[in-house]
Amino acid sequence: MGKLQHGKSKVSLVFKSVAVCAGALAVMAGNAAPASAQTNVKLILDWFVNPDHGPVVIAKQNGYFDKAGVKVEIVAPANPADPPKLVAAGKADLAVSYQPQLHLNLHQGMKLIRVGTLVSTPLTCLVTLAKGPIKSVADLKGKKVGFAVPGVQEVLLDAMLRHNKVDPKSITRVNIGFSISPALMSKQVAGVIGAFRNFELNQLNIEGSAGRCFYPESEGIPAYDELIYVANPEKMNKDAIRRFLAATELGAQYILNNPKQAWKIFSGTSKTLQNELNRRAWLDTYPRFATRPAAMDQGRYAAFEAFLHKMGAIKSINPVAKLTIDVTVK
Repeated sequence: MGKLQHGKSKVSLVFKSVAVCAGALAVMAGNAAPASAQTNVKLILDWFVNPDHGPVVIAKQNGYFDKAGVKVEIVAPANPADPPKLVAAGKADLAVSYQPQLHLNLHQGMKLIRVGTLVSTPLTCLVTLAKGPIKSVADLKGKKVGFAVPGVQEVLLDAMLRHNKVDPKSITRVNIGFSISPALMSKQVAGVIGAFRNFELNQLNIEGSAGRCFYPESEGIPAYDELIYVANPEKMNKDAIRRFLAATELGAQYILNNPKQAWKIFSGTSKTLQNELNRRAWLDTYPRFATRPAAMDQGRYAAFEAFLHKMGAIKSINPVAKLTIDVTVK
């Protein structure tokens, strides 16, 4: 979630088998429709276009969406908190969101369900300065720790502190908004939760301040899908979503097989992407793209729901069927 801050401060700113590729092509071919009969799909991103959205951009640029019979409108939100709300309200077909946020959104009464995965590993980390006094999570005791988005990031921070036998009440929380790297470099805080390891760590290096990342999945938190696609279960068009995911699957495979050419295509869509930060972020991000975006890991969602309940972040446990769906099952 840390990449959200780059809208204001960016640098002050496997290969899948031939059989699987053929399977995705078959899905697309079987569902393809003439351009005049294409299904419109409105996708709200989690923030501005950046390397995290590689498969979507490549699918659009390489014509995979056209072949799948879907006309995709890609929209960057004015407020990063809006995408799931817009989908829940029926004002968009899909949104890029975060698995941890989905769990909380459902307990807040939003009509949402995960229909696909974009980035299948955690990206969030707790970052400190590599040359600073914080060498372990335990060293944060009595210090100030910044967070960008209240709610789930604070839950992750509490869990990491407790895992290291630190009372969460011993630290002072500071809402730094999306100014993550500047808050750390200015020593306003000793650490920040919510930084993205593919963005903030690169930004810190570019600006001359190396960072140290403490990974949630190594600090007592179940692994999760960082970026997912969510839809409104009562309004979604499963067939259109199925074709959308088949196209982004081809996009992810193209990137894995042709990372350099894919970068040229991706960065060629906007001059704002053609800088050192995005180039480095691309290299750190593309191996993490979901190569089977429609695939559903029930255990992963059940484990994270149980984790949030144990942490006291939610009062009850939702069944997996309410959290995620396999849209390929008719």
